Amino acid sequence: MNAYSEFRIGWPIVLSSMLGIAFGMSPLPFYTIGVFAGPLAAEFGWGIDKVFSGLAVFTLAAMIASPLVGSLSDRLGVRRVALTSIFLFSLSFMAFALNTGSLPLYYCLWALLAFCGAGTLPMTFTRAISNWFHEKRGLALGVALIGTGVSGALSKLFAAYVMAEAGWRVAYVAVGALPLLIALPIGLLFFRDINDPKSADRAERLRQVHSDGNVTTEVYGLTLPQALRDWRFWLLALVFVPLSFAIGGPIPNIETLLGAKGFSTIDAVFLASCLGYAVFGGRLLGGFLLDHIWAPLVACVLLIMPAISMHLLSADELSYSTTLISVILLGVAAGMEYDLLAYLVSRYFGIRSYAGIYGALYAFFALGAGFGPAVFGRAYEATGSYNAALNWSMWAFIFCSLALLLLGPYRDDKLRAMVD
Repeated sequence: MNAYSEFRIGWPIVLSSMLGIAFGMSPLPFYTIGVFAGPLAAEFGWGIDKVFSGLAVFTLAAMIASPLVGSLSDRLGVRRVALTSIFLFSLSFMAFALNTGSLPLYYCLWALLAFCGAGTLPMTFTRAISNWFHEKRGLALGVALIGTGVSGALSKLFAAYVMAEAGWRVAYVAVGALPLLIALPIGLLFFRDINDPKSADRAERLRQVHSDGNVTTEVYGLTLPQALRDWRFWLLALVFVPLSFAIGGPIPNIETLLGAKGFSTIDAVFLASCLGYAVFGGRLLGGFLLDHIWAPLVACVLLIMPAISMHLLSADELSYSTTLISVILLGVAAGMEYDLLAYLVSRYFGIRSYAGIYGALYAFFALGAGFGPAVFGRAYEATGSYNAALNWSMWAFIFCSLALLLLGPYRDDKLRAMVD
């Protein structure tokens, strides 16, 4: 079998997944809120902190919605749930244009966005990818997930441009229309699971290139209740709370952090952009390595490196080169985070209840990622420095990298054998 035969057959799934994730709930709200914050605060007299508090509401709602929608995906199929969610997410994002200055309404819109958009989280799309890809699953996941960084950067520029031309209300409608106009049509054409009758020919071609029987259309793996009784689930939950905190805390604060260390605004912005490129590279590097090396070992090595970054960034004086290296290592870790979660769920729990298990673990992930930026900001306000928070992140990276080694050998082949 040619090493990339899976890509020749499964490329429509990767393309539609990449666009579905890119114009979904993961990147759009987080990357564009900074553009909308100033105009909203100015028009309605809100403080910036009140505008950004919408993310906390969004995070709490996502923690509830993600496991529910994940389980629904396992029962109804990921195509139906993902495409419906893209449509509803688009409309709920546009609904922010209707805000009249009511803060409770604003927070309710954030909660609505989370419940409508939960089906656009990676759990639905990566479930399909995990079914279509075996030998190159890690790389396929990495390619599908690179869209978040590209979309995030472009959506921010697009929102700023429309806002300058027509105001923030039109900008909300324009950004909200992107999933409807780009992700939904491609998804309708190409996004299908391996057991979809309309994918039968493509699935048969995939089985033919796997002489070792690694590909099956049979649903295999643990159910969500079975996974909840498995110690590996709770180990991953215990790992992803501090891990998402350690990654999600410093990144939104990076410009302020570098400014506090004496860097000029231009240098801080440039270094922050380098972090974005490193996230992009981390997606692909992490995906490639996951296909060739035991995933917990890959994670251990790549997560120890940002622990060094946190230690270096906590120094009183920073050289430009040291800071650049530190930022890149942090970006690489951030890039592989989603890849890692998706890959580990498929290898240790199988596909049967993949979306439900992913959604349940995502709730823990969201807990750390949602409150990490606020904790970093509060630490800075209290002490005038990010050093304490950076040290917390350093120890979190060390703990998480070592804890993942306890997972043991992959179990997907054993789980697959149970259905034979």
